[in-house]
Amino acid sequence: MKIATKYIHAGTTPDPSTGAIMTPIYQTSTYVQEAPSVNKGYEYARSQNPTRHALEEAYAQLENGKFGLAFSSGVAATDAVIKLLSPGDEVITAKDMYGGTYRLFSKIFEKFGIQFTYVDTTDPKNIQDAISAKTKLLWIETPTNPLMNITDIAAVSAIAKANHTLLCVDNTFASPYLQNPLDLGADIVMHSATKYLGGHSDVIQGALMMNDPALREQLYFIQKSCGAVPGPMDCFLVLRGIKTLHLRMQRHCENGKTIAHWLRQHPKVAKVYWCGFEDHPSYAIAKKQMRDFGGMLSFELKDESMEAAKKLLSSTKLFALAESLGGVESLINHPASMTHASIPRAQRIANGLSDTLIRLSIGVEDVDDLIEDLNNALN
Repeated sequence: MKIATKYIHAGTTPDPSTGAIMTPIYQTSTYVQEAPSVNKGYEYARSQNPTRHALEEAYAQLENGKFGLAFSSGVAATDAVIKLLSPGDEVITAKDMYGGTYRLFSKIFEKFGIQFTYVDTTDPKNIQDAISAKTKLLWIETPTNPLMNITDIAAVSAIAKANHTLLCVDNTFASPYLQNPLDLGADIVMHSATKYLGGHSDVIQGALMMNDPALREQLYFIQKSCGAVPGPMDCFLVLRGIKTLHLRMQRHCENGKTIAHWLRQHPKVAKVYWCGFEDHPSYAIAKKQMRDFGGMLSFELKDESMEAAKKLLSSTKLFALAESLGGVESLINHPASMTHASIPRAQRIANGLSDTLIRLSIGVEDVDDLIEDLNNALN
């Protein structure tokens, strides 16, 4: 089945009681049972909900997987994966990553004896060299947030399998439209469905996709026991968003390419981070494992002062200064004080994330209007 057809029909069948073409919102906390231990598969909404079930079926189909699980946020989904581990276990992960993931790893799970080793994952050899007998999980983002670094998923998967470790890929920036890590050997795919999957900045949700039934049962047990589940209305909103994912991603990619090349030629811009440039250090890998290059990019000004960055951040009209990404509207973000503020400054600078780096989430507006907005703010 082609992507466009899959996204429109993923997880959905006409409601058997009414024929409704859209999945109903089952807004209930519990289910009437015919007798003790005799039910129709639903007992309590933390464990199961028909709307959530439809979405989890869709999640699996989006990533060409067998199983999908929905969580109350991307961080909650990440939290569930780390809860597969035990004190003393080690995670090897990227130096360049979403600040919320780093905060969860360093401020929450390190206290419980989980060890985290941060390396440059753009070179798989760094991962191989860091693996020890304690390593149980490799966690990668590709492209990374916000520097757009690329990691070779297939190469890291081979390392994971050779060393009997799990590989989880945060696929939020790419979305399933651009990249499918399970097809490249990953064990788990994580999404902040708040972003491209929902696509309209009106829902918070996370997702995990996998193929291994035993792994699914472990993660389902964590989902049910810890309770970080989304409500049925949130599930309905993401189901609705998925139906237009391919249309939105096409425009995100088109607009992202145009703006990345325009910014690169602007006299006040020093550097643009976008993995679609042919001179990007990992362009060949990105081209191999992605279908296009997305609508996320970051850039730095030639004027390296905070005053210049703040002026730009507060001068746009169409680009809204806000957290998050992946919605239909364009957003501008200052990672150092917003999405990545939890990373210590010295560590952030060492990783290449400067105080004045600016991140853009390119929306689906008319690209000429977006360029005019940026040009007015830059001048």
